[in-house]
Amino acid sequence: MANKRIYLCLAHMSEAGLEQKYIKEAFDTNWVVPLGPNVNGFEADLENFVNENENQNEKLAKRVVALSSGTAAVHLALIACGVKAGDEVCVQSFTFCASSHPITYLGATPIFIDSEKDTWNMDPDLLEEAIKDRIAKTGKKPKAIVTVALYGMPYNVDRIMEIANRYEIPVIEDAAEGFGSRWKGQVLGTFGKYGVLSFNGNKMITTSGGGALITNNEDEWREIMMYATQYRESYPYYQHEKIGFNYRMSNICAGIGRGQMTVANDHIAHHKKVQKMYEELLADVKGVHVHAQPATGEYDSNYWLCTITIDPEVKIKGQENAYKTIVQGAVGGAAGVIHVADSATTDCQPNHNVEALRVFMDAAGIEARPVWKPMHKQPVYKNCPAYTNGVSEAIFKVGMCLPAGPYVSEEDVKYIAETIKSAIVG
Repeated sequence: MANKRIYLCLAHMSEAGLEQKYIKEAFDTNWVVPLGPNVNGFEADLENFVNENENQNEKLAKRVVALSSGTAAVHLALIACGVKAGDEVCVQSFTFCASSHPITYLGATPIFIDSEKDTWNMDPDLLEEAIKDRIAKTGKKPKAIVTVALYGMPYNVDRIMEIANRYEIPVIEDAAEGFGSRWKGQVLGTFGKYGVLSFNGNKMITTSGGGALITNNEDEWREIMMYATQYRESYPYYQHEKIGFNYRMSNICAGIGRGQMTVANDHIAHHKKVQKMYEELLADVKGVHVHAQPATGEYDSNYWLCTITIDPEVKIKGQENAYKTIVQGAVGGAAGVIHVADSATTDCQPNHNVEALRVFMDAAGIEARPVWKPMHKQPVYKNCPAYTNGVSEAIFKVGMCLPAGPYVSEEDVKYIAETIKSAIVG
């Protein structure tokens, strides 16, 4: 293992090399611009994928728009829901910033909702409390609800959708991490008004960079398509009656996506296998807990990343040196662009033993990361309303992400488990 670094989720191409085949076709036909046959083909493949329902004979009839990123998909979904400056949008706090940043692009305010303990996703009780309180305080209900499939884990679809429907608030499902995850056999991203997918290099499938928006019908699909292509009207010249965006996917990137769709189910199966191995190999490690989906039958997580929590009393080798040195680069990388911090610590951070384990594993050639820092604890959102119960902040202090991608072999998982055991003092 000394010469091999094990990454969280490294992009994995099809063995048949179909990604290169579709890219070559794009070059051979000079379709090297946004839109083109690969975009159309990728969208068709995605529609076939998301419309399958394991528990029903009839397929769904969702439409998909391929975009430049998952963030763009969230942005367009918010616009399509009518979100404007001065509005409020309920969004899960325990998430990556792409779930909430687009709300601020529109001059609206994120209303952060904390998590339930079992799934780590949006707490339905807190959501309803927030809706009632915002109506009481502002005289109007939130304009939309953004749910999240954290690390691929389905949220409680039935309860969230019941609340949203009762208050007549549209739901945008951020399934960027939940590609292929299901609730009662139905693919996430197909329950709400819109569904968001991401195809970054570390996702379940990749297009290098890219995303998609799932819509309910042809009219919604056409409206999103217009907004994604700068909202050009049907004249022989460029006429714009609304502000649109240059958000469509490149034909080159879509070629990668077409090849990736041939291995999508294999990738999902691999992640689930890795999760099961972690559960078995770490079952008897005192103070270390593998987070798993509720065993109630509705949940079917893709386990995009496998996660553990570490009890505060667990001692890790090198723990006395945690947070003694300012990190000079972003952990896991951030396209090489970061702002160097002026302090090694913040007022909300993982426990010292979690950071020590991350450093220990990094030295052993294993990429591990803290779980997402809740958005309501981010400095940029310090003035935003938040409805909290302490769950996400508590998990952030004890949680860690482990490698799960297609390049992570069974031997790698065993090595990771043994490394965790060897890091524990006593």
